[in-house]
Amino acid sequence: MFRPIFIAAVLTAVLPSAPSFAVTAKEKTATCKFGADDQKLVGAARTKFMKNCMANKNDPRGHAGAAGGAVPPPPKD
Repeated sequence: MFRPIFIAAVLTAVLPSAPSFAVTAKEKTATCKFGADDQKLVGAARTKFMKNCMANKNDPRGHAGAAGGAVPPPPKD
């Protein structure tokens, strides 16, 4: 009985501070550059990686769609 009340209290305390965990554009750029350097990417491959990294399109977990983070199944051919 106390568990739902405890969870609600913790969420109420934590959620207002959630935006403070956001990454700035400068930090994101540094992270993407590090990833590109680590993979030794050059030219078009580096440009593509940087573009996808800055747009969060290279996340191996997939994208968070309207289904609350669930990734839709691939289309059937």
